This record gives sequence, structure tokens and C-alpha cells, in this order.
Amino acid sequence: MADRQKTREDTELFTRMVASKQGWVLNPDTEFYSTLVEGLMRNFNRYGYFLCPCRDTEGSREADREAICPCVWSKLDVPEYGHCYCALYFSKEFASTGKQPAAIPDRRFS
Repeated sequence: MADRQKTREDTELFTRMVASKQGWVLNPDTEFYSTLVEGLMRNFNRYGYFLCPCRDTEGSREADREAICPCVWSKLDVPEYGHCYCALYFSKEFASTGKQPAAIPDRRFS
């Protein structure tokens, strides 16, 4: 477990920083976004790292490294589908359409 617990504010800041660095935007659905932030925060406080809230742990940071937010697959999913697997991050283009995210293939098992 992490020495310091993450708060909702810490986790929201983390997601904003990731989105900014990657040139993405956050899911504009505030209720859905809040659920994802809650999952990231809970995972950090449980495992010590921001494991994607839509994925199960493999049991260690090393085994989970590809699924630590932003997951390695998001860099392929956002350009291809307009959003990542859990729909936390959107491309600016997708966000501008106002479309809702749809289910996409899970690259973790492909």
C-alpha cells in the first residue's frame, strides 16, 4: 500500500495532467468521469499506483505496468477510436463531435 493516500483532488489533478501532456481531453460526462476518478483513487490507495479503473490487477506493479494509467493501449485507442478503453480520455476531435464513447476491443488480450 502507498505511504500517502490519494484524494479525489489528487486524482483529478493526475487525470488533468495526463490529458494535457497527451493532447487529450477528459470525458465530459461529469458523473461518468467521477466514477472513473473514484476507481483510479481506490486502485492507487489499494495497490500504490494508478491502475486503470476498468482492469483487474495481475497481482503486482510489474505485471500491471502496461495497465497503469495512462495504459499503453490508450496511445493506440485514442487515435483509432477517439477514446481509451475506459473512456476517461478522449481525442480533441472525438470530444468535439459530441458522440458518446462506444465499447472498443480490449487490446490487453489481443
